[in-house]
Amino acid sequence: MRVLVAGGCGFVGGEVCQALVEHVPDVRVTALDSLRRRGSELMRDRLAGLGVRVEHGDVRLASDVESLGTFDWVVDAAAEPSVLAGTTGADIGARQLVEHNLLGTVNLLEAAVRWQAGVVLLSTSRVYSIATLTSVPLVVRESARGEAFAVDPAAALPTGTGLAGVREDCPTSAPVSLYGATKVASESLALEYGHRYGLPVVVNRCGVLAGAGQFGRPDQGIFSWWIHSWAAGRPLSFIGFGGRGRQVRDCLHPADLATLLVTQMRGVEAGPTLCNVSGGAPSAVSLNELSQWCRERFGARDVGEMSEGRPYDLPWIVLDSGLAATRYGWRPTRDVWRVCEEIAQHAESHPDWLGRCGG
Repeated sequence: MRVLVAGGCGFVGGEVCQALVEHVPDVRVTALDSLRRRGSELMRDRLAGLGVRVEHGDVRLASDVESLGTFDWVVDAAAEPSVLAGTTGADIGARQLVEHNLLGTVNLLEAAVRWQAGVVLLSTSRVYSIATLTSVPLVVRESARGEAFAVDPAAALPTGTGLAGVREDCPTSAPVSLYGATKVASESLALEYGHRYGLPVVVNRCGVLAGAGQFGRPDQGIFSWWIHSWAAGRPLSFIGFGGRGRQVRDCLHPADLATLLVTQMRGVEAGPTLCNVSGGAPSAVSLNELSQWCRERFGARDVGEMSEGRPYDLPWIVLDSGLAATRYGWRPTRDVWRVCEEIAQHAESHPDWLGRCGG
C-alpha cells in the first residue's frame, strides 16, 4: 500500500507516518511538507530514519502534489492549525489561511481522483457553531485539582450536545471562525468528491491533540505549550472567563489517532464517513486543573489573571467520540495525565524546545 501524508513533518502527520510504518506490512509512506514551520526539520530527520520518503513541497501548488507519483491513500494533515489565523496580529492572513486549508485540500482531492485513492481528512472540533457551543449551559465543578466548567446535567441542552460532549449532529453554521470555516468547507468538498467519484473518504473531527515533541504555542498545542512554559519559568496567565482558568478542552495523543487511521484504511467502507475523534469527557480538564498538576509536578508558581478574552475563545469544547468507538471499535489508550507526564519529561530533557519550534 502506498500512502501520501500531506503535512507529514508536522506533529500529527509524523505520528501517522510512524504508525503506518510500524503497523501496515509492505507500506510505502511519502511525507509531503513545506517545512515552513520552525521545528519541522526535526520531524523530517526522524521520518527519514524510519524509511519514510520525505518530499519538500507545498499542497497549495498542484504541481508539487502531482509530481509525487500515484498512491492508494492520501492523508490530509496539512493545515494552518490556529483558530486565530486570519485575525489581527496572526502569523498569516485570511487569504493565506484559505490557500493553506482549502486550496491545499482541493489539490489533494483532485490528485486522489486521478489516482483513484482513498482520502482521510483530519478536521477539527472548531467546525462546530460558536453560537451553539456558547449556549451550552455550564456549571463550575470542583475536583481534587481545581475548578472547571462542566455541562449542567439539569438543564436542557442545544442540538448535538450532551453530557458526553459535542456530537457530529451539532450545527456547523457560521460563525465558527475563519479557521473553522476553511475546515467546514474542506469537509464538504471531501465528502462531495467521495460521492461523485466513488472514493473512500473519511473525515475525522479531532479534539485537542497533545504529546511530547509537539510544536506548542498559546494559540495551538495548548497542553504542550502550557507544560513547557511552566517548566521553563515563562510567564503564564489565564485569559478570559473571569481569569480563573476554568475553560475546558479534551486531550488526545496523536498515536491514538494514528491507530484509528490505520484501522480506517484497512477496513474501507462504502461511501464517505465522518466522525469525532477525541479523548472525550474522561480526558477533559481545565487550565486551572492543568496548572495544579504542573504545581505538583514542577513546583509552585503564580499564574496571572486576564479577564478580557481573545477572538473565538470558548469556555468548553469536549467531543463525544462514541460514533468512532461503535463504528471502528476504537478507544484512546492514553489518559490525559499520562500524556501530560510524557510532555513534562520532554520539557525536562529539551528545556529550549519552545524557542526551537517558535512557541
